Formats: sequence, structure tokens, C-alpha cells
Amino acid sequence: QLIEEDKVLAIIGPSTSGETMKIKNICEEARTILLSCAASETIVNPVAKYVFKTPQKDSYAAQAIFTTMKEMGITRIGVVVGNTGFGNAGKGQLEKYAPDFGIEILIAEVYDKAATDLTGVLTKLKAKGVEAVINWSIVPAQSIIPKNMKQLEFNVPLFQSHGFGNIKYVEAAGQAAEGIIFPAGRLLIADVLAGDHPQKELLVRYKKDYEDRYNEAASTFGGHAYDSLTILVAAIEKAGSTDGEKVRDAIENLTGFVGTGGVFNFSASDHNGLDINSFEMLTVKDGKFVVYK
Repeated sequence: QLIEEDKVLAIIGPSTSGETMKIKNICEEARTILLSCAASETIVNPVAKYVFKTPQKDSYAAQAIFTTMKEMGITRIGVVVGNTGFGNAGKGQLEKYAPDFGIEILIAEVYDKAATDLTGVLTKLKAKGVEAVINWSIVPAQSIIPKNMKQLEFNVPLFQSHGFGNIKYVEAAGQAAEGIIFPAGRLLIADVLAGDHPQKELLVRYKKDYEDRYNEAASTFGGHAYDSLTILVAAIEKAGSTDGEKVRDAIENLTGFVGTGGVFNFSASDHNGLDINSFEMLTVKDGKFVVYK
């Protein structure tokens, strides 16, 4: 309907990888710009001419996690993922990059995304003697996994994907969330960024405006939509037109664009425009997100 009846210039969203992949080819064939707010690298790799995305790639998230694990001396891990497009793509990235960091995945389990008790899955990981756990999922499992680990006295570091970037997930997990480590954009730690950081001004302003308006903590997910919209507006201004082809070209040539997810540098071969440095490793301390050190 949006494409054929409303004849829209562009579509912003969806916010999940599975849904994005279902409409990727539709938008490509219709030559309609798609600015996805989902994480999977498969959205932009291989490159589709009219498809872009604003969240950081899951491949970079996996590498950021493994870099931290290597620094911690962790070499034998367990992986659990939800049965979603996001979870399955994350599992693939973890399995692809683990060997590069000298990390062995002893066990990888896929669970029902709607599960409310994951002790059975975690018991399998505990029996394998893993040194850490990576959970790659959307809600509600992000909060269930830490609670179930605490119940099982499964006392190893828990890493989560960049999908954990909402303080509501910490609140849902309660005390069990303490110590969780995950990669995220710098929106969640905007207040502690150096004054000369290129994102500082934007992040502080966005965070304040969002929280004043909606009376809740800003999350990285709203930031992805904000980035998509402001990138589209910048491209229209740069093109001096709302012609789809001219706007598409303008997005692809947009560089040095400061967003909530990082500084975007798009190109013909990169329709995400962010590198691994757009991530910061965070942890939960006293119920809040802080920089992991």
C-alpha cells in the first residue's frame, strides 16, 4: 500500500531484522528507499541499491564482544539465541568470528522467542563448563536469561547483544542484571562523553528532548528511527529534490553525518555507514548503564 497506492518516497523501519528481510526485495524491486532500523548485516550485505540501515552491524557487535572476552582471558563459551531473524543472524556472526579471537563455542542453543523460563537451556550450558554466556535476543529473553542464571547459581559473565540497550530490560531483570556486559552506541552514556566528542552535543540534546517529551529513559532503538529520519531529511536537502533517484544517490554519498548511532559515512559499498568504533562496551552497575572498564 505504501509503495503502490501512497507512492511514498521512502520507508523508515521496520525495527526488526526478520521483518526488514521480508520487505527488502519488495522495496528494491519498486525502487523505493528503505531506511531500516534493524541490526542484521544481511540487510545491507550484499548491498541492495535502495536499502540502507542505521543500527550498527551485528558483525561488529560480535567482534566487540569477543575483543572484550579476549581481554578477560575467556576462551570457552556458550551461546543462546532467540528463534528470530535477529537471533539467527547473530548466531551466525558469533560462529563466524569466534575462531579469529581464539574463542571456542562449546554449545549453541536456539530457544523460543516467547519462552518465559530458560532454565532448561541454561542448565545445558552450565553442564558444559563454559566460562561465559552470550545471549542474542529481543524481549523478553534479555531479562529472563539473567534471572534464570541467578536462580541456577550459574556465576559466569553474561554478555548480551546490542539489543540490550534499553534500561527497561535492566529493570525487568532486577538485581540479576548487575554485571551484564554488552556493546551499544553512546546514547546511553551521553552525559559522560568528553566535551569534544563529535556526538556529544547531539546525544545530550536528543536524550533531553526525548525524556522531556515521553517521560521515560531514551533507548538506542528510538535513536535508530531518529537517525533514519534525519538522514532522509539531509539527503533531500542535499539533493534539492524529492526525486527518489536523486535522494537515494544523496544518501549513498552522505559522509560525516553525526547521528545517535555514530558518525555515518555511506558509500556505494556500505549502506550502513558505521564502523566498529561506533560501539562502546557497557555494563550494568547499580541498575544503571556505565562504560565497561
